[in-house]
Amino acid sequence: MSLDTNLKPWLFQVEPLEGESLSHFSGRFRRRNHLSCAALANLAGLGGEINRWEKFRHNPFPSDAELTALGELTGVDATRLRLMLPPQGEPIKMEPIRLCGACCGESLYHRLEWQFQSVWKCETHQLALLCKCPQCEKPFKRPSLWEFGRCDRCGLFFSAMADYQKPV
Repeated sequence: MSLDTNLKPWLFQVEPLEGESLSHFSGRFRRRNHLSCAALANLAGLGGEINRWEKFRHNPFPSDAELTALGELTGVDATRLRLMLPPQGEPIKMEPIRLCGACCGESLYHRLEWQFQSVWKCETHQLALLCKCPQCEKPFKRPSLWEFGRCDRCGLFFSAMADYQKPV
C-alpha cells in the first residue's frame, strides 16, 4: 500500500471558493492539514511546483498530470484546479499581490482575477484594487500566506482597507 493511499483518508478536505486563486487554495489546504509547501509538493509528487504556483509562476504552465496528482491528494478535480489558474492567453501579474478590501469583507479569499494584468479594479464594487497596505504601505504577502486576513506589519484587516479604496 502506498503512502498516498495510507495518508489520503487522514487529510482534511478544503472546498475551493468561486474564483479563488490556486495560491490561496493551496495555502488554505496546507494550513488545514498542517503541511509545509514542501510537504504538500512531496506528498503530491510535484517537487518545487507548488512553491512556484503559490507565487503565480506558471511558466511552464501546470500540466494535466500535475493537476491530476494535486487533485488526487486534495480531493479536488483537476478540471476545478485548472479554473484556479489564468485562462490561456491571460497575462498575470506575479507582483504586486492585489486585493479588494470590500470583497475581503464579504468573503476573505484571494480572487485570481485580481492578478490579471488587464484588471485594475473590482468589477463588483467599482473600487481600485490595492497593492499594498494603505496604512503602513507594506506590500501584501502572497495569498497562500494569508492566514488572518490582515496586514502582517500593522494589523489592519483587509476588510477595513475598503475605506481607503478609490471609487472608479
